[in-house]
Amino acid sequence: MYVGIDIGTSASKGVLVRSDGTVRHRAGRPHAVSTPAPGWFEHDAEAVWWRDFVSIAQELVLAAGGEPLDGLAVSGIGPCLLPASSDGTPLRPAILYGVDTRATAEIAELTDLFGGDEILRRGGSPLTSQAVGPKLRWLAVNEPHVWARTRMLLMASSFLVHRLTGQYVLDHHSASQCSPLYDLGRREWASDWAAVVAPGLELPSLVWPTEVVGQVGAAASAATGLPVGLPVTAGTIDAWAESVSVGVRAPGDVMVMYGTTMFLVQVVDQPRPHPGLWTTSGVFPGSSTLAAGMATSGAVTDWVRGLVGGSFADLVAQAADVPAGSRGLLVLPYFAGERTPLFDPSARGMIAGLTLSHGAPELYRAVLEGIAYGVRHNLETMTSAGGSAQRLVAVGGGTQGGLWTQIVSDVTGLPQQLTRESIGACLGNAMLAAAADGVDVAGWNPVVQTVEPSPDGPYEEFYAHYTSLYPATLDTAHFLAGQQHRAARQERAE
Repeated sequence: MYVGIDIGTSASKGVLVRSDGTVRHRAGRPHAVSTPAPGWFEHDAEAVWWRDFVSIAQELVLAAGGEPLDGLAVSGIGPCLLPASSDGTPLRPAILYGVDTRATAEIAELTDLFGGDEILRRGGSPLTSQAVGPKLRWLAVNEPHVWARTRMLLMASSFLVHRLTGQYVLDHHSASQCSPLYDLGRREWASDWAAVVAPGLELPSLVWPTEVVGQVGAAASAATGLPVGLPVTAGTIDAWAESVSVGVRAPGDVMVMYGTTMFLVQVVDQPRPHPGLWTTSGVFPGSSTLAAGMATSGAVTDWVRGLVGGSFADLVAQAADVPAGSRGLLVLPYFAGERTPLFDPSARGMIAGLTLSHGAPELYRAVLEGIAYGVRHNLETMTSAGGSAQRLVAVGGGTQGGLWTQIVSDVTGLPQQLTRESIGACLGNAMLAAAADGVDVAGWNPVVQTVEPSPDGPYEEFYAHYTSLYPATLDTAHFLAGQQHRAARQERAE
């Protein structure tokens, strides 16, 4: 049996799986994100990452009923920055991935220093709030007392690997999101740039997510109940582990992850840098991916539900009776800025076309359609980068109920496959652990349904207006974002 555990943004999940793919047990723990200042998103590594891991591991060991465990892999949110001392002790809360936008000045500084074109060529991605390098620079400038003690660069997965095995490693995929510290073409640290961005910091040894990097030690065994000597696979960032769970492996395969945010991972035949996307190393040795991420998706649907009350099931049923186009509503879902392909933290949400005749069902459907337009925008950007979306696999909580996935297929004109299990990254981790042990996991999570697009509907016209609405309202959105930041600063001062 194999253990997979994932640390997500708002919850951690674990799974125990037999070698034939049968899920023996599932476990989950909710947790909160800390937002100590506008644009800051943090996790306490001890109170969230390690506590959740220990609790889930103990539950899975108990569920195993004394049967032997044969492997473990972990994943977590990322890329993020956890500065740690030489023994792996966290020195401050972890700074999270692209939703944390504190390092804006450092992004501009490093882009000017190294050159935007050269950063894209060498590292595969432009410097954005997703990149770790500017956050390291922010730490050195703004918290020099922490920086002076920093000896390790850890992420959620590598923190757990170190706590379990004592090994200071980072997988190639996670490292490729540490721009501008990683050379994508050479698949190694860009030591010259790293010496400028993070002088004196020893970077972790690079491994592939599929590699066994150590065994569970005595102290970790005592805390978790996991057996001493259990092989630990490196793992990776959660979205890429989730892509493994649904069989996204060949060039042209695309995972569409419906969650609090929308995330897409497409496997490509070689690195294909594009200024509107993230180009990264993949999960499997030598592989490459294009990635796209919307800053909000499920978060906006939850916002609507909070405004109007009721359950998601009721809203979905009511929205399903609303015709395509939401009776003339169009939503820009940039409620927390936008990541790809805009890379604009000051983008703002917009609801266009509101009248007194519109109600909750129209608003909810318009939000789903707006997110679907964002998915299409990202897929088209991937195509312009040289990718080729040949097979879409949908995964995540937003696939439940059917309406959202149908709208996405109708808007994009592409079918989406649904697999038997949508547990997510923790299942992908169990698959990585099993594969490292020589198990054939190809049949673990078969496709059970395909959502076919409808050829009819008004979405072509709506999409054209969606793509023109952002540039047409850009100045207003940025003005309003500035007002919001100013008001937040005044509130903090008071």
